[in-house]
Amino acid sequence: MNKVKVAVYQKAKDGNAECGDSYYYCETENEFVCALADGLGSGVYAKESSQIVINIIKENAAYTVEEIVRKCNEKLLGKRGTVLAIFKIDFTTGSYSISSIGNIGFMTITSDKRQRNIPNAGYLAGYKREFKVIREPLENEMNFIMHTDGVTNKELAENYFFDKDVERITKSYALRSEHLRKDDTTLIAIRYDNQ
Repeated sequence: MNKVKVAVYQKAKDGNAECGDSYYYCETENEFVCALADGLGSGVYAKESSQIVINIIKENAAYTVEEIVRKCNEKLLGKRGTVLAIFKIDFTTGSYSISSIGNIGFMTITSDKRQRNIPNAGYLAGYKREFKVIREPLENEMNFIMHTDGVTNKELAENYFFDKDVERITKSYALRSEHLRKDDTTLIAIRYDNQ
């Protein structure tokens, strides 16, 4: 039985047929990995850059967050560039790690509080750069929210993010958020529950 439940809301910027955001997640016996990439700009070329990164992550999911970010950065030389967040839960150590480069947001939610992660500045475009990885102990019954910059601060303040059902979180977001999207928008709701 899966320890992690995931639900995703995604919508392209108004006027675009294609969303420039790409995501990937998978759970194995020992870990869960989720990545969200937002290609710079919007539309087809943004999608190309974000999809390059996601394909690299799929092929290298077993590596550490640091190694994955380096591999992604190398492949983007000469491309449009992308912002990226990689989130991993290690079931064996009972911890999680996150690295966010650019304006991909990440929020942890426990029963009584929500905490937002401050991402590394900039974006990946093939140039060598420093970035930090945050490691924290895992608590049972935690929600994690990953999102691109199409999600507003006002929307993130809603109380439905405390819901235990990730499907209800993304459905509530879809119903209550702004329907005219000024930017590509992806919101990923993740629930860890080791029962």
